[in-house]
Amino acid sequence: MLRRLLFIIVLFTPIWASPIISTDRNLSLKTLESRSLLFEYHKMTTVDSKRSYYFPRRDSSWKKQEEQSLLHYGESRGAFWASIIGGIDYRGSSALNDTIFPGVDGGLYLRGYLDSLEFMIDARIYNERHYSDKIKSFDREFLEHQKAENNSGFEYTSYARYRGHFALNMGFARLDLARDALHWGPAYYNNLTLNQFSVPYNSMSLELQLGPLSVLSFYGDLMIYASSMSDKNKDNRHVYGHRYELALGSFVLGVSELQVLYELNHPWLFVPIVPLFMEKGNHPENSNNGSISIDIAYHFMNFARVYTEFFLDDMESPVSLIKNDNIEAKWAWLAGFQMGKNFTYKSYGVELGLIAEYSRVEPFVYSHFKANTAQIAHLGHPLGNQAGPNSQNIDFNVYSRIQKRLQIGLHSNWHWKGTDYGSALNDTTPKSNHMNIPKKFLDGASMKYTLSPSISYSGDFFFYMLELSFIGERAVFTRFGFKW
Repeated sequence: MLRRLLFIIVLFTPIWASPIISTDRNLSLKTLESRSLLFEYHKMTTVDSKRSYYFPRRDSSWKKQEEQSLLHYGESRGAFWASIIGGIDYRGSSALNDTIFPGVDGGLYLRGYLDSLEFMIDARIYNERHYSDKIKSFDREFLEHQKAENNSGFEYTSYARYRGHFALNMGFARLDLARDALHWGPAYYNNLTLNQFSVPYNSMSLELQLGPLSVLSFYGDLMIYASSMSDKNKDNRHVYGHRYELALGSFVLGVSELQVLYELNHPWLFVPIVPLFMEKGNHPENSNNGSISIDIAYHFMNFARVYTEFFLDDMESPVSLIKNDNIEAKWAWLAGFQMGKNFTYKSYGVELGLIAEYSRVEPFVYSHFKANTAQIAHLGHPLGNQAGPNSQNIDFNVYSRIQKRLQIGLHSNWHWKGTDYGSALNDTTPKSNHMNIPKKFLDGASMKYTLSPSISYSGDFFFYMLELSFIGERAVFTRFGFKW
């Protein structure tokens, strides 16, 4: 009986598609494809093909896939699909100190193409009921609380969310206008330059490919303060970045650089050949901040891969970086390992794998001399590693997917976060004596361990997931969603 039920659940391959290989939307805008990036990394581990470590990026095969939708129109030049999408959530978290139920959302998911133009947008309206007096945003974007006295005794929280891409493919290049979170590098959890779990932002990117070499140039429009509706966000912050990636079969080398400008904007930085780590010296020190990183990934026989990334925010000299004894030596490092295997069990296609990662982020990384200026951050959260400065993480995840429908995972996280100087994005020290302040990594920090099992099912029209967290952080997140 159980075998027959499993056969009914996983018999067919999902028939949805998107022009974008997107990042995993771990907090909001959950969809039937909400674990797409995890299994894209699994695919790059287990299949011999060209490997690229920058996302979101184009899925050139999506037009060939079958697609179900409420509305579809197609002709020789192009086509579009329109679906109604939504769901209901239950969320409870010790970090939020709140319970959210019901959380109801609904909206439209549009995607299509016209000649060489491709587009997609997922736009939804949310309504939630909170049970705490101090309401926080679950996904760190804005929310608006409606008071009971202003709504005939009915109290609720409402907000809107969207992510989208509008891209022009020009053969030699791809120009993409988007609202999303970029993800650069071979790691899944702890990327140091741009991380998929950052708060989404508006951006423009240009992708160039020449054989094994890929060059990505991007611009991002950032907000400084945690509340996006604050008048303080009239101050402007911009980020420019380049990623240069060389894919040579089993070996992938990447170099990523960022430059953040406060109350300045110089579009020249978007040009792919401009070395941002050199250009940084042409701008006022208090109004700009930069970083550069190098990452390496090596793949073994379509079974495993190892990878590392070293991120440099600032240093006085190479010697001071090696000594690592003052706060001017701002750097971060990660290392990771992934194994994957695809096989068939009693006619069911099974994908099985594990990811293990370690990251270390030194004090004052992503920060700047003056609070709320040129931090490498958006809405008060880093663009890179989400633990922020003065932190350490170990992540271990065992995952499986059956017939591309049923997903099971067990994620363990060991987390250390400092409380001393340099642990927050807006930590500053007097510029006159900051070189004399000794650096303390995780001084007095305690370890926090969290265990999170999860299970989800993606059907043709319906989606269900359940994620639990125990021990360090206690949380429950369950969602029933649909797409038609």
